[in-house]
Amino acid sequence: MKQYYKKPLAWLLRESGEEGSQGLKRTLSGFQLVMLGLGVIIGAGLFSLTGLAAGNNAGPAVTLSFVVAAIGCAFAGLCYAEFAAMIPIAGSAYTYAYTTMGELFAWIIGWDLVLEFSVGAATVSISWSNYLVEFLSGYGIYLPPRLVHSPFETITLPGGEVVHGLFNLPAALVVILMSYILMRGTKGSAIWNAVVVSLKVGVVLVFIALGWKYIQPSNLVPYIPKNTGELGHFGWSGILRGAGVVFFVFLGFDIVSTAAQETKNPKRNMPIGILGSLAICTVLFILFSHVMTGLAPYTEFKNSGAPVAIAISHTPFKWLGQLVVLAIIIGYTSVIMVDLWGQSRVFYAMSKDGLLPKIFSDIHPRFRTPWKSNILFCAFISLFAALVPIKVVGEMTSIGTLLAFVIVCAGVWILRYTMPDAPRPFKTPWVPFVPIMGILTCVGMMIFLPLDTWLRLIIWMAIGMVIYYFYGRKHSKVRRELNAGQ
Repeated sequence: MKQYYKKPLAWLLRESGEEGSQGLKRTLSGFQLVMLGLGVIIGAGLFSLTGLAAGNNAGPAVTLSFVVAAIGCAFAGLCYAEFAAMIPIAGSAYTYAYTTMGELFAWIIGWDLVLEFSVGAATVSISWSNYLVEFLSGYGIYLPPRLVHSPFETITLPGGEVVHGLFNLPAALVVILMSYILMRGTKGSAIWNAVVVSLKVGVVLVFIALGWKYIQPSNLVPYIPKNTGELGHFGWSGILRGAGVVFFVFLGFDIVSTAAQETKNPKRNMPIGILGSLAICTVLFILFSHVMTGLAPYTEFKNSGAPVAIAISHTPFKWLGQLVVLAIIIGYTSVIMVDLWGQSRVFYAMSKDGLLPKIFSDIHPRFRTPWKSNILFCAFISLFAALVPIKVVGEMTSIGTLLAFVIVCAGVWILRYTMPDAPRPFKTPWVPFVPIMGILTCVGMMIFLPLDTWLRLIIWMAIGMVIYYFYGRKHSKVRRELNAGQ
């Protein structure tokens, strides 16, 4: 075990009991965990990336993309539920990998989660900005175009002049606001999230109920558009690439597992939060995407950051458009907040293990939150959201999520053989079938993501390995304790 510097399960369980009044506060119930999951799942993927996946990859068959993504999520979700109930510690997949595969794999997945959660928050904040522009334009208020686009995007001004954006100011501001709320404390954040989630679910249900009657069957034909000759552009390969893109939306149950150390009775409530939020959202997503592509031709969504507004424009409920967009704007705030929450908790766990500087695990004496970590990520993510286009950040988040799921599925399989007698309040059924299928499904979706997305992942992981080599392994508490015991 020392050879791979694995963190013994007994140490994790001991840490869970030792945190006491000095660590993160246990305030979350099973219902709040479900709401936490819904808060982040119902967001960017449904209201923005669904349109991009339909317009660029799958057409009306984007519903099948959601089915494929949901199958992969079901396998991974069952594995997450076992780990989260078994090891109720902050850190999610990072913590699980440390116990099953060792420190190097733990670092890799922890660094990958930085990509997943940070870029996820940036993706949603950019979509939030798009909908804000859409909402204000309905009242004749127009924000300066160059202040709502990244420098890598071009804008055609009213006079016909084509210019580049400067930065996306609204996207940066909403990240700053949500970071401030998080620093004030977990319980208040959860209450705000529950209120916002109720609003978002209501909007989704209203959209499905009112839009269903106005679906135009001609918009759904052909259901699977013919492949253009390029991999991932319609046809079955387009459905699979679309699944890889919209997989981003299922990020929520992953983030639920990062809240294990702030959950009351985590052995019972973690599986409820993870699997409950996943099941509810899967049904809503399939129905929602069917209505959206039925209301408008999928080609209209190709370059749109606000596809819901386009879909509603094809119904007589023009008044509903502004209300829905307003609800989406408010609802997006919970997605951004929960992404930022998950990110800070992963770095909290890594810092507690010595792999990152202590600043990431410093707890505020009054609010008992990792406030310094929140500030640092606020600065980084707000800049990222202001400067990078949504298509790029969305695909980066998907590949990060898929890699995390692969490692968690493998971890459950490994631990069943290396520690068969360890107590498991929730057991993943049909092992090794479920973990193997989770791995195969997620790897399959990763393969169909664009090459440049893979290159960004490789570069990001290379940066992480440099940091680990020069800092993490030299300050590792687990490495030091295991070597001292030889």
